[in-house]
Amino acid sequence: MPPKRQIGGTAVGRPAQRGGYARQVIGELTNPENRSVVTSVAFFAAGVAFLHSSWSEIFLPPL
Repeated sequence: MPPKRQIGGTAVGRPAQRGGYARQVIGELTNPENRSVVTSVAFFAAGVAFLHSSWSEIFLPPL
């Protein structure tokens, strides 16, 4: 008896994924529903990077 054919699924019965983990992450980051969170995290990261760099010395008062 020949093995049964699987159409569009995996052995466990889950539907086949259309891409990997990176494609899912990019899809969620570019989702308009998440735009405010992604923008907030980006501005926070840019602020931390700026304050950690030597450019943050412009905020020091002159001696």
